[in-house]
Amino acid sequence: MDFFSTHLLSLILFLPAISAVIMLFLPSDARLQRWFAFSASLIPFILTLVLWNRFDANATGFQFQEKYTWYAAINASFHVGVDGISLAMVFLTTFLTPLAILASFSVTDRVKPYMMLFLFLETGMLGVFLALDLLIFFVFWEIGLVPMYFLINQWGSANRDYASLKFMIYTMGGSLGLLLAVQMLGVLFGTYDLLALYQQWNSLSADTILMGMTVGTVKTIAFWAFAIAFAVKVPLWPFHTWLPDAHTEAPTAGSMILAGVLLKLGAYGFIRLVLPLYPLEAKIFAGALAVLAVGAIVFGAFGSFGQTDFKRLVAYSSVNHMGFVVLGIAAAGLAAGTADAQIAMSGAVLQMFNHGLSAAGMFFLVGVIYERTHTRNLDEFGGLFPLVPIYGGILIFTSMASLGLPGLNGFVSEFMIVRGSYQPLTIYTAISMLGLLFTGAYILKGIKKVLHGPMNEHWAHGEHKLTEINLREILVMVPLMALMLFTGLWPMWILNIINKAVTALF
Repeated sequence: MDFFSTHLLSLILFLPAISAVIMLFLPSDARLQRWFAFSASLIPFILTLVLWNRFDANATGFQFQEKYTWYAAINASFHVGVDGISLAMVFLTTFLTPLAILASFSVTDRVKPYMMLFLFLETGMLGVFLALDLLIFFVFWEIGLVPMYFLINQWGSANRDYASLKFMIYTMGGSLGLLLAVQMLGVLFGTYDLLALYQQWNSLSADTILMGMTVGTVKTIAFWAFAIAFAVKVPLWPFHTWLPDAHTEAPTAGSMILAGVLLKLGAYGFIRLVLPLYPLEAKIFAGALAVLAVGAIVFGAFGSFGQTDFKRLVAYSSVNHMGFVVLGIAAAGLAAGTADAQIAMSGAVLQMFNHGLSAAGMFFLVGVIYERTHTRNLDEFGGLFPLVPIYGGILIFTSMASLGLPGLNGFVSEFMIVRGSYQPLTIYTAISMLGLLFTGAYILKGIKKVLHGPMNEHWAHGEHKLTEINLREILVMVPLMALMLFTGLWPMWILNIINKAVTALF
């Protein structure tokens, strides 16, 4: 029991990867492989519930810390821990992964490697949220790329080679500056430990000379190295162009995890690294960050409205919604120490969680109709509600959560971001409302094109007759919908934990 208590984070982190290795030795029975992967992915979720139950929301700092020497020569350690912000992201990751694997039960091609990649991907994502050592953070940051690359490249649609290569090049290219900045911090201070760096990096006097430059110059360069790497991952405009291609070509479950969790790694990097390590630079460049955020909000919404491919419409909506997250982060950087900053930051973290639920649900529902019709062209649907009323009801519910309908989860977080950002970033917040307006436009366009209007008779008869959403697919959506509604009606179940961590940091 002692081992379990002191190694809870390690168990959550590594059990998916260990399960993936065990899968190597399973017999060639696709049904067994599916159920083993699903069952294995449930264990980290159950352990996360234990972690949630034992977490003390009133305690400051990181809890359940584990620290072991990893590479003594450069003083790098395996150091993990959680606070309220990372706990929310760990919960999201372990909650969505079993649902994505259940959504993948329709995959029949090379089931074993497919499921193994999902489990390895879960470990990579969890490592980023749990890491308290910069080098370990970067290692897990890169590890997550590999499974997603192969999931898109091997199980994606027709243009998968282009999309997977673009995804890899964009993300790795953005990470080069991050790697150099991480190495610089390690060399300067002789440690990669994040808690030590928080103190030492910010305690340097302004007239200190580093590598022939003033501290201010070095910090500015390092700030942008970090910020660009995370902006590509979010993704912010104009670094977003890899995302629609990756989403369009990825398998359904791959899109669920890509939108639900992987995009959050970039925003989490801003919160965990950029704001605490570069508070002055975050304040100075908050306007520039807000410009990129507003660009993502407005152009993401316009781009989404202009799509005729259902999946690309949802993909561009992710750019729009994640723009609000970064707007909240920019406001927190500019107004650090104020109530506005805390509201904006709490809203940003909650928006990361809420978008994970609604985006995963939307991509799954696109996959459901694509499996039956083999098209994502919105112009080829129309009037399908009488044929698939259960699917239609679920699609409308999930769309309204994404839209930000009061009573559902999306409203709470976006309202908090707008409320917290309005005072420090008034003009930017006002412009972002244009994106909010078009959010309603593209959501309603998607619903209208699929469910309403004259029925396309092609799907009403014969071999093309559209079939209703099945029980397994409903079971994927029910937990997502329940959490969307529960969070919309009583957000304090998660906001209480997020708020305490945000107040302590900002």
